[in-house]
Amino acid sequence: MVQRVAILTAGGFAPCLSSAIGALIARYDQIAPEWELICYRHGYEGLLKGEYALVTPAVRQQAHRLSAFGGSPIGNSRVKLTNTADLVKRGLIAEGVDALDLAAARLEIDGVDILHTIGGDDTNTTAADLAQFLAQHNYDLTVVGLPKTIDNDIVPVRQSLGADTAAEQAAWFARHVMAEHNAAPHTLLVHEVMGRGCGWLTAAAAAKYRRWLVTQQWLPDIGLSLNAWDVHGVFVPESPFDLAGEAERLSAVMARQGCVNIFLSEGAGVPTIVAELEASGQAVPRDAFGHVQLDKINPGQWFARHFADLIGAKKVLVQKSGYFSRSAPANAFDRDLIAQMAILAVDSALDGVPGVVGQDEDAGDVLRVIEFPRIAGHKPFDLSQAWYQELLADIGQAG
Repeated sequence: MVQRVAILTAGGFAPCLSSAIGALIARYDQIAPEWELICYRHGYEGLLKGEYALVTPAVRQQAHRLSAFGGSPIGNSRVKLTNTADLVKRGLIAEGVDALDLAAARLEIDGVDILHTIGGDDTNTTAADLAQFLAQHNYDLTVVGLPKTIDNDIVPVRQSLGADTAAEQAAWFARHVMAEHNAAPHTLLVHEVMGRGCGWLTAAAAAKYRRWLVTQQWLPDIGLSLNAWDVHGVFVPESPFDLAGEAERLSAVMARQGCVNIFLSEGAGVPTIVAELEASGQAVPRDAFGHVQLDKINPGQWFARHFADLIGAKKVLVQKSGYFSRSAPANAFDRDLIAQMAILAVDSALDGVPGVVGQDEDAGDVLRVIEFPRIAGHKPFDLSQAWYQELLADIGQAG
């Protein structure tokens, strides 16, 4: 009987997917070359449709090539198997069909013994639901997930794959964007960073940008000034938002520097924006998971609009680094972490141990297979961390 492993990537992109696929393939080729490998196209959507690609001998031999690229060669989608109404609306299941039942049947038809999911909390908890469903129907499937999200907000995982690269890329993006501060007098520049409910990525990007900034040589006599290129404000979802207080502080910065540069998490101030929309009778667009569609409500533009008059901005620019950051190839830090996680994921799967591989915060950050019931999303960014408080102190923003 052919033993078969399936791999899928799901949710939004992160700079680890292609590399993680390659690392899993390479590990199986190393210790279990007799196992057949398949990759479902576009995550759970491909699973429901029964669309997959067979990993050929050529791919096995050249799997390392995947690390040079961002994105996911097998494709992603945002599909929640328990959101029946959305699945019916999208034509992925028919009325009256249980998506878990359909997905389980497809895995059985495809002869899958091990499923590796590379995704965030929604992806991996959905995989856990699927495994439980199959176990209840006497089908043995081992599911081992890898934690992917640029938000770095999976409970209890210390460092999710792709997050460090995304922060590095957002900081690189800022090196170019911040030059626009002098494109016109009194410019307000908002760098909007991805991060729905967690400010880690915004904070880490700002910190990495400032680490680059302080190593540069400046010529303030002609206007090439660190202060003008600096970060003047960081706004994250976990911090209370005081529009009037921040406007007063930033007005002083504008008067002194002739510009204001902000790093803004796209989830910052969302409750205020949603309340404003609902009060005006407007519908708030949401996705299949019930999340507010941030690109539709446009937090960056909202902040820019509300700040502009209050701080005396004559030109306003909102620049978004999200897609630039999340589709990058993994950096050296993430490639190393991916390699460690992939080895443990494959070894655990072959031993029949399910869960999500990660540095367990409740076990001293030891890299282990974390039990599915302990996996959750929306871990808040810890504002008390020393590096973040130092960042706020350096830019003159109260911590």
